[in-house]
Amino acid sequence: MKSIRTVTIVILLLLTCLAQAFTQNIWDIYISETGNDSQPGSKEQPIRTLNKAAEMVNKANGKGSINVILTEGIYGLDATALFHPVNWHFSAEERLTIRAEVLPDDEDWNPGQMPVIVCTMPLDFKPYGNDDPLGGAAYGIQIETSHVTIQGLRILGTPVVERPKEGMVRRAYPIVREGKHLDDLRVTQCLFVGDEHVIPNHLAVLASGPGIVVDHCVFYQCKDAVVYWFSDAPAERCEMHHNLLIDNYGGGVWTWTVADDFKFYNNVVSNINVFWEAGYNDKRTFTFSNSMVVGYNSFVNIGGGAFGYGDPADPGRVKYGNDVVIKKEGELQIVKDPTQKNYLHVVPGTQGSEYKAGLFLR
Repeated sequence: MKSIRTVTIVILLLLTCLAQAFTQNIWDIYISETGNDSQPGSKEQPIRTLNKAAEMVNKANGKGSINVILTEGIYGLDATALFHPVNWHFSAEERLTIRAEVLPDDEDWNPGQMPVIVCTMPLDFKPYGNDDPLGGAAYGIQIETSHVTIQGLRILGTPVVERPKEGMVRRAYPIVREGKHLDDLRVTQCLFVGDEHVIPNHLAVLASGPGIVVDHCVFYQCKDAVVYWFSDAPAERCEMHHNLLIDNYGGGVWTWTVADDFKFYNNVVSNINVFWEAGYNDKRTFTFSNSMVVGYNSFVNIGGGAFGYGDPADPGRVKYGNDVVIKKEGELQIVKDPTQKNYLHVVPGTQGSEYKAGLFLR
C-alpha cells in the first residue's frame, strides 16, 4: 500500500507541474546545429532545423506563447520553414517568437553569436500558388499566423547568380508573410547581409497585411530591404524605425499598401539606389522624421518589382518631418572590423550615429 501511495503522490506532483507549465502558457523549442530532429526540442535535447520547429508548432493544439530559440550556429534552409498553426492561437501578449538564444543587448553578446540563416533550397517556390515567370524564387521563413516576432538572427540570401540571363531574376525572400488578413508581425534586431555576386539577398522582408513593424535591423548590401506587400485594405499600424540601410543596390522601403498612419523614423540610409518606392495608383503622401539619407540615385519612384525600380516620381510624395537630413551625394563611415560589437554600424561620433539606428535597443 505504501508503494502504491508513493507512486500516486509522484504522479500527482508530475500532473501539478504540467498544469503549472500550461497555466504559464509558455513553450520553448530549442534548435542547435548539433541537435537532432528526433529529439523533443528541450534545451538539453534540441532539434536541428527550423523546419522541424515549424512542424511542431503547426501540429500543436492550444494557446499561449511559443519561443523557437536558435543557438549560435549555421542553419541551411533546404525547404521553406512554414509556420502555419491551425489549432494553436497566439495573441499580442502571448506570441510566437523565433529568436536567437543570445540577443544584441545581452551583456556577453558579440556578432559571431548570431544564428546564421541561409537559403540552400531549389528556387521553385510558387508565390500565392502561382508559377513563377521570372526564373525561380525561394521563401525562407514563411509566417502565416498573427502575433509573431522574429529577433536577433543573421539572415543571408541564396548562393546563386541572381540574373543569369535576360528575362530571369532568381530571388531569395528570407522572411515572408502572404496572408492579407494576418496582423502583428515584428522583425527586430536582425542583420540581413547579401552580396550581389556571391549570395544575393533579393528582398529581406516581404509581408502583407496590417501591423508590420521592422525595427533595429541592419540591411547591408541587400538588393531591397522591406516591401509592405498586398493588403485587402490599406495596411494600418505599420512602422519602420531605428534601421540601418547600407550599400543596398535596389530599393529601401516599398509602401505599396500601407495606410496613412505609416511611421518611418530614426532610420539611417546610405548609398542606396532608390530610397522610397510607392505604388503606381497610390496617391497618398507619407512623412518621415528623425532620419538621414546620404547618397542615393533616386529619392522616390513609383511602380517597380523584381525586374526593376519603376519610374521617378514627384519627391513631394514623401514629406520631411522633424530632424531630417537629405544629401544626394556622400556616404557614411561604417565599422568594418568584425571583432567589434558594433560591426556594420555607423562609426560612433560620426555623421548618422546620433540616430541610434542599428541592432541595439538600448
